[in-house]
Amino acid sequence: MNQSAQARPPSGAVSLAQSSPTVGSFRERDGLLEWSGRQETVRIEPWGPDAVRVRARLGGPVLDGLPGALLDDAPAAADSAGPPAAGDSAGAPPAPASPEAPTAPPATGTTGVEVTDAGARITVGALTAEISPEGMIRFLRTEDGAELLAEQRAHFWWPGARLYTPAGGGSHRLEQRFAAYDGERLYGLGQHQHGHLDQKGLVVDLVQRNTEVAVPVLTSSRGYTLLWNNPAIGRVELAGNGTRWVADAARQIDYWITAGTPADGQRRYSAATGRTPMLPEWAAGFWQCKLRYRTQDELLAVAREYKRRELPISAIVCDFFHWTQLGEWRFDPAEWPDPAAMVEELRDLGIELVVSVWPSVSPLSENHGPMEQRGHFIGTEYGPLAHADWPDKGVDSTVQVAFYDATHPGARDFVWSRVRDNYLTPYGIRAFWLDACEPEIKPGFQENLRYWAGPGPEVGNLYPRENSRTFYDGLRETGEDGVITLNRSAWAGSQRYGAALWSGDIGTDFATLRRQIAAGLNTGLSGIPWWNTDIGGFHGGDPDDPAYREVLVRWFQFGALSPLMRLHGFRAPGMPLGPDMTGGPNEVWSYGAEAGAILERYLRLRERLRPYLLKVMRQAHEEGLPVMRPLFLEFPDDQAAWTVDDAYLLGRDLLVAPVLTAGATARTAYLPAGAWWTDAWTGESYEGGTAVTVDAPLDRIPLFLRDGARLPVAE
Repeated sequence: MNQSAQARPPSGAVSLAQSSPTVGSFRERDGLLEWSGRQETVRIEPWGPDAVRVRARLGGPVLDGLPGALLDDAPAAADSAGPPAAGDSAGAPPAPASPEAPTAPPATGTTGVEVTDAGARITVGALTAEISPEGMIRFLRTEDGAELLAEQRAHFWWPGARLYTPAGGGSHRLEQRFAAYDGERLYGLGQHQHGHLDQKGLVVDLVQRNTEVAVPVLTSSRGYTLLWNNPAIGRVELAGNGTRWVADAARQIDYWITAGTPADGQRRYSAATGRTPMLPEWAAGFWQCKLRYRTQDELLAVAREYKRRELPISAIVCDFFHWTQLGEWRFDPAEWPDPAAMVEELRDLGIELVVSVWPSVSPLSENHGPMEQRGHFIGTEYGPLAHADWPDKGVDSTVQVAFYDATHPGARDFVWSRVRDNYLTPYGIRAFWLDACEPEIKPGFQENLRYWAGPGPEVGNLYPRENSRTFYDGLRETGEDGVITLNRSAWAGSQRYGAALWSGDIGTDFATLRRQIAAGLNTGLSGIPWWNTDIGGFHGGDPDDPAYREVLVRWFQFGALSPLMRLHGFRAPGMPLGPDMTGGPNEVWSYGAEAGAILERYLRLRERLRPYLLKVMRQAHEEGLPVMRPLFLEFPDDQAAWTVDDAYLLGRDLLVAPVLTAGATARTAYLPAGAWWTDAWTGESYEGGTAVTVDAPLDRIPLFLRDGARLPVAE
C-alpha cells in the first residue's frame, strides 16, 4: 500500500510523548476510553476489527441512539453478510443521555487501554488511538507507530480541533479538524459530478441532490478509512492546510476509523454499516428503459421486439405518471388495463417488470388526507406541509405535493402497505425504481423541514436510505429474498437495504461520460457496489444525430461493463413535463444499423459475462468489496495506480478502459505493476507497470485480462 504515513506529528497535533498541562481526566471502563475536560466528554471505543468509534459532546455524557450509519451490534461477526440487526436504531429519534457504556461490538487482534501521566491510548488490532491530557487525538498504525491521522488545532490558543457553536434546541454547529498531509489522496464521499477521483483539495457539500449523493466516508492513501457518522447537512473541506468536517446542526461529534489497505477498509466499513444482499440473478442482465412508455401496449411492444430480435433483456421499466394520482401508487386502468396479463407475459419472456415509485403525495391522492392526519408527512417549521410543485392528472397546472416521512416507522409501513396491495400482491411485482428520493424538495431548505427522526439540518441526509428501507423491510416480510431497488440518492448504509444507485439526470456528451468513471469508483468506495448510469445520459440526445450515436455507442460499451447495465434517457424530441409526456425512441435498434449492430454485440457480451459478474457480486455480498474497483484497490503498492481515473477493474480479473473522446480509434491505458495483462480482443500480453496503446475502433472497448484469467470476452 501507499506508505506515506509519517511518525512525526504535523503542526497542531499533540503526541502522547509531549508534555502537556493537565486539563482533563481519563477513565477506562469495559474496554473503552473516556476523556473529560472543559465540559466536554470524548469517548473512544473498539468498534470492530482494527477500528474505533469516537464520540464527543459538550455539556454532558455522549448520547446513544442518535441517527447514524453504524449498526448497533455490528460487526459482531466481522465477515458476516446477513441483513441488518434487529437492534439498528439508525432511524430513531434521539435517545436521552446515558452515562452507561453501550454494548460495543467485539474487536479482534491486540486490544487494550493504557493510561499514563502523559496521556492515554487505546489499541484495537492494527489501529492505536492516542489522546493527550488536553484532549487532542492521534491515530497510529500499531505495527510501527506511524501516524495515520491527527486532530489539528484551529489556533494555538482557541478553539481546539473540535468546535461547538450553539444552534439552539440542544444542538450545535460542529466542526472537526484534522491535519493535512503532503501527497495524501482521498477517495469516496459518495457520488458527485465534479469528475475527480482523488478529492484532495475539494470542498464537498454533504447534502442530497439529484446527481449529487452524500455518503460521508473517506479512504486515504495513508492507510485509513473514516466514516463521519452523522446525517446532518454540512460539508467536508479537504484543503491543503487541513481537513474540516462540518455539521450545520448536530448533538455530538461521531466518527469511525479503521486502519489498513483500501480493501481492508472496505471490508471493515461494510461490516460496520451492513453489507449488500446478494444481487438477484436477473438484475445482472440488461435493463431497458426510457422516459417513458405511456401505456401497457407500448411497453409490451418493446419487450416483444427484443425477443423477436433474439436480444438479451432481463428487465423493462415502467416510469412515472403510470399512476392514477401522484401518491396513490397504483396503475391507471385507462393506460394499464390489465397489469396481471402484462406481468405474466413479461415473466414468460424472461423479463422482470420494474415500477417507478415516488415518495411524493399529491393533495388529489386518496392517501393525502389519512397520511396528513397520522403525521406521516415530512413536517415544516413554518408554512404548510407542501414541499414541491408537480404536475398531476386531472389538473391543468401543478399542485403542491408533500413527501412521506421515510424516517417514521409508521409512514414506512403505510407506504409499503399501499405498494404491497397495489403491485406485489395482485401482480407479483417485486422490483421498484425509487426516483426523486433525495427527497426532491423545492426550494431545498432543510432548515424548514421536521422529520420524525429530528430537525432537517440534523438528519436530512438520512432520507434516501430510510426510503429504501421501506421496500427492503416490506419485501423481506413477505418472503422475498432477492431484494433490489433502483435509487437516485443514498446515504451510508443504503447498501444493506438492497439499494442500487444510479447517477441521476446527467448530460449526454463525452465530458459527462468521462465524469461517470470517477462517480462510479467513488460510489463503490462508499460501500455501495450496485451502481449504474443512464446509458447515453439523460437530458436529450437525438437518435438520428451521428455525433450523438457515437456518444451512445461508447456509453453503451461502458454500461455493458458496469455493475448494472440500464439504457435510459429523455431522448429528442421531448415534450413538456406532464402526465402525457414521452421522449424519443431509446431502444437498441433506434440508432441506425451500424450503431445498432454494435449495441447488440455488447448486449451479448454482457450476457456472456453474467456468471463472472454474479461471482463478483457474491464477493461484494460476503466481503464488502466493490464491483467497480479503482486500480489501487487491487494494486496498492503501485504508486501510479493511485492516479488512474479513466479506467477501472470490474472485479479482480477484468481491466476496463472506456473510450471517452469523440473520434478516437486508439486508447492508451495504464496496466498496474504486479500482474501481467492480456488484451482480451487480440490475445497480446503485456507486463504490468507500463502504459500501452491499443486499437479502439468504434466497435471495441479496450479490455485486459489479469494473469491469464479466462473470461468469454471475444465472441
